[in-house]
Parts: sequence; structure tokens; C-alpha cells
Amino acid sequence: MGSTSYERLSRLDEGFLEFETATTPMHVALVGTFERAPLATKEGGVDIERIRHWVASRLPAIPRYTQRLHTVPVFGDRVWVPDERFELHYHVRHARLPRPGTAQQLKNRCAEILERPLDRARPLWELWIVEGVGEDRFAMVAKVHHCMVDGLGGVEILALLLGLEPFSGEIADVTAVARSPRAPENGDLLREEVARRTRSLLGLGRDIGRALAEPRSLGRRVGESLTATAALASGGLRRPPATPFNQPVGHHRRVDWVTVDLARTKTLARSLGVSLNDLVLALLATSLRRFLQERGQLTGFDELRIAVPVNVRTAETKRHIGNHASAWLLALPLDEPDVVRCALRIHDETAALKRAGAAKGIELLTDAAEWATSGAMRVAVRLISRARPYNLIVTNVPGPGVPLYLLGSRLLEAHPHLPLFEGQGLAVALFSYEDRLSFGLNGDWDLLPDLDRLVSAITASFAALVARVGGGLEAENERPEANGGSTAVGEPAAAEPRRASSRRSRDDAPPRENAPDP
Repeated sequence: MGSTSYERLSRLDEGFLEFETATTPMHVALVGTFERAPLATKEGGVDIERIRHWVASRLPAIPRYTQRLHTVPVFGDRVWVPDERFELHYHVRHARLPRPGTAQQLKNRCAEILERPLDRARPLWELWIVEGVGEDRFAMVAKVHHCMVDGLGGVEILALLLGLEPFSGEIADVTAVARSPRAPENGDLLREEVARRTRSLLGLGRDIGRALAEPRSLGRRVGESLTATAALASGGLRRPPATPFNQPVGHHRRVDWVTVDLARTKTLARSLGVSLNDLVLALLATSLRRFLQERGQLTGFDELRIAVPVNVRTAETKRHIGNHASAWLLALPLDEPDVVRCALRIHDETAALKRAGAAKGIELLTDAAEWATSGAMRVAVRLISRARPYNLIVTNVPGPGVPLYLLGSRLLEAHPHLPLFEGQGLAVALFSYEDRLSFGLNGDWDLLPDLDRLVSAITASFAALVARVGGGLEAENERPEANGGSTAVGEPAAAEPRRASSRRSRDDAPPRENAPDP
């Protein structure tokens, strides 16, 4: 990075700034619980100064964490510039739960942290260390604005902040962190942006010339683009149903989470011939059905429209922090109480979306948005917010399968959280860590006062899934606690899964580059 360097936000990154309102802060978060003993102080707390020193030593690998937003004159584009007033103590916070430090108290504290917007005059992240989580743990709440990272980018930053091995030695000198480069002057920014746009126009002219010289290739690309755009339009134009949680969102949040066995879930998905993502969406669908049915609100609609982010990172873009995702718009069936049949229906729809190139449609729109002005971007975001083409967002982020450490303290659990958008009072994020898959739930305080009942519904749906197909997999899974072939809703436990597996091959599942993000 030069002494007056800057970096533009992509239009997709800028979009998350525009989606932010007074009641919908656009940050993502991860709540982790750690062993306390390796970082315990003599007074019984956690060594926050050693943690700050460690975080400071990691910042050179994460330059975005010492940069703030700035607006380019005339054009109105946002750029990242060095924060010359960077203060580590502002970003690494310290809190403590009241005794006895229960799981519910931790969730309440997390909700209070997550409902507060980040200060746009500073680098857009906070790291909260929360003491008093029971007698032998502490928590870390890592909070970062969505304009900085997507799901996979967040995992990469988590890996940089933590480590694959416990560390108890001397921490590297970090005095260089205080010497932030000088932020560019407005005149420099304006001249650079004029030059950059000129280069972009010249490059566009060359690309058009090459495309016209290869008419067959051009025709094929145009055809693929039209097909992808049509697939996007057919899904996006379907009006989502009105639900009890698709109402105006307030300032306050409720946070909850629940984990399931990751290896067993993968085994069950393989036995059905569906992807892991298909199966967890089916678990969520049947859980929401249970939840709304208990509320007496499962009337007037038989599906939810959901947006599922899809990873579109390439070898080039994966080296850059920021958002590199598209999305699928699909139906989450609520008229199917059986989790197996629900998974098969979702599998059929995701396979069709893959064949139609639905994710490519949104990718084309985000690419086209790079040529739009900041003002046009703001108008587009307002239109999307008002149209509300989906009921909720569900993201599934694959995390590390090996343990991570904050200095000497092992990360024991990790729970993800998505922001709420206007008119969407529920968000669901999934995150895998070691052998567990966590459902992280973020809900509006008033719209979802019983969010814990959705947690109970997820637990019940997973138990029903294991009872439905788990007995035939016990030998493979070597899990004696499996529910020995018991049945749900009076149907055979293993016959239908075998038929489903025989008529669906693994080739039907989306490849990794288009698997939901992810």
C-alpha cells in the first residue's frame, strides 16, 4: 500500500452500505466460546491486554481493519483510505456477564452488541471479549460490516485473527501498526478516479472489438446471459407471501442458536442423494412449519421465498477481501411435514436453478452495476427494499474442520449471525466448525419474542430426520445413540431414502463453485 493509496468498494459492497437504515445495521457476526484457563488472570478474569497485543500483531495481514470509508468528490463513490486516527482499544472491547453467566445471558448480551450500528467514521469492525461465560469459558463476538466481507471472506479473517496451533510465546512487535499511511487528499482522489474511468472506457472498447471479431462466441455468451437473466426474472418476479415476521423491523434484536452433528447430517444427505445444503434447508423448512403451526399462523401460504447466497469466487477474486457472491431465489416448502420428502423437493429445485444458471443472472446484474453511478445504485437498493422479492435470507458458510485458537485458548463453539433487512424480521445463518453445524438465528425483538421456540423446532426436526432414516445408517456412522430405525408419521424408515438415492446421483448436486455460500 502506497503512502496515499486507496481502494474502491465494488458496487456490491456499496450496496450493503445502502441497505443499512437506522433499524437495520448491516454487519455480520460470529460468536465463539473459548477455554478460559490459558488466558486467565490471577484475579480470575481474562487477559484482555494480551489479547489486544495479539490482535495488533495480526493487523498487518488484514489491512482493511485499519482503513475507513471516504467519499470521492463529484462522483460520490466510496473508497477505503487509511485511518490516521486508528485506535486498537476502540475496536477490541471488554465486557463481563453477571453471575452465573448462563447461555441465555450470553445470547442477551450478544443481541445488545449486534443491534448497535458500527461507526462509519472508523474502520467497520469490533471484537468483543466477554468474560464470565460460566466458570471456565469466555466468549468472543466478532462483528464486521457486510460491505467488507462475505461469508468466505469472514472465515479467512477469522483464520488470520486466530491460529491453527496454541500460542504461548512472545508476541511480535506491533509498533508499525500505529504508523498508518497518509489518507489521500480529495484532489488526488478526483484525479485518480478520472484516470481510472478513462482506462475502463478504453478497456471496454477493446473488449467490444474482440467480441465483434468472434461472432459465434459472442452469440453463445449472449444466449447464456439471456437464459440466466430469464431464470432470475422468473424467480424474482414471484411475489413472496406475507408472513408474521415480514413486518417493519425495530431497533432491538433477539439472538439464539442451536447445533447439530455435522458428520451425521452429511451422512444422511448422502443417503438421500441430496446435498448438505438441500438437507439443512429442509430441516429449516420443516422447523418453520412447526413453529408457525404452534403459533396458529400457518395459514394463507404454503411456501416461503428465500434468498440463498452462492459462492462465485474465482482464483483471482478469492485473493481480495470483499463480497464475491451471487444468490439463488427458491421456494422453501411449508406444506410438507416430512423432512425427507421436503429435502427431495428442494433438491429438485436447486438442481433446476443450477441448470438454468440462475446464480449467473444476479452475477451479471452486479457486473453491470459497476458501470452505474452511486446515485443509480441508491435508487436500485431502494427499489429492491420496497419490492422485497423474498421472505428471508439463509446462508450456509463452511468453516474450518480443525480447531482454532486465540493464543492458547481453544475455540469450542462458533455461531454465525446475519443482519436483518427492511421488512425481514428473521435471518438464518449456518456455520460448520469441527464436527458441529450451527444454526444462528437473528430476530426482531417484537416480531419474534418466542425465537427460542424456533430453536426447539429445529431440534425436533433433526430428531425426526434421524428417526426417519438414521437407523439404516448406524453401521456406517458408528453412532450407537442413533434412534434404531424408529419411524416418523408411521412410514418406513429406510425404504424411501434408498429409492431416492437410486434415482438421484451425486452429479445432480451443484458443484462447489456454485454451491450456496457460502
